[in-house]
Amino acid sequence: MLDFFYGRIKVENATALIAFQKKGITQTILHNLKYKGQENISAFFGKWLGAELVEIPEYKDIDIVIPVPLHRKRKQKRGYNQVTGFGTEIASSLQIDYREDVLLKKTRTRSQVFKSRYKRSEQSTVFQLANISELENKHILVVDDILTTGATLENCALELLKVKGVKISFAVIAITLS
Repeated sequence: MLDFFYGRIKVENATALIAFQKKGITQTILHNLKYKGQENISAFFGKWLGAELVEIPEYKDIDIVIPVPLHRKRKQKRGYNQVTGFGTEIASSLQIDYREDVLLKKTRTRSQVFKSRYKRSEQSTVFQLANISELENKHILVVDDILTTGATLENCALELLKVKGVKISFAVIAITLS
């Protein structure tokens, strides 16, 4: 998974739990998580990956878990951020903080499902930081549901890397392989 970011941003570690396939079970599961109100799926995957990460030495120095944020209007419409359960369970396994109040989505964007790689990468000014002093010199694990082009995670990381001494790692539920 680190290959997605090679030459773009410095990433310490990156992991995905499962491979995403269109018209497969993974697509159905993630669709149910995002659009059918099955929020419990997120926590299931978080417990699974959290149990794996505690055994991997490279993840022992993570200080904080931060989700890719949803714009407040999308979160209000959906009722939840689909990666909250994933992130909170990983943080619980690693015995570290989970924070939704440090990386915020300031611009409402349309779903990226039908956007090209180029269009996805144009969204670099979408995120903003809050409570910056709490991030200094921290190793941050940014979590999301699916990695397609890496643009969303890259844009989150670019914002977080503005803070002194920050290191970034990523964890996603699924990764597209094609």
